[in-house]
Amino acid sequence: MHMASNPVSNKKLKVTLMKSIHGQLQAIVSSVRGLGLRRPHHSVVVAATAENLGMINAATHLLKVEEAQS
Repeated sequence: MHMASNPVSNKKLKVTLMKSIHGQLQAIVSSVRGLGLRRPHHSVVVAATAENLGMINAATHLLKVEEAQS
């Protein structure tokens, strides 16, 4: 079986938590925690996989997303 290459998977994204998760729905809090973000203004670099993009999409109003520097 041949796996199609996903051009998005090679990208890295820098994700920064810009606002507090206090008072957010549990699904949003879980998404932010799943990305590895712990506190406001904390940044992590994650791969642009479908799973990570879904978590980013759930909490987009709290995050700043940039393409990571190589």
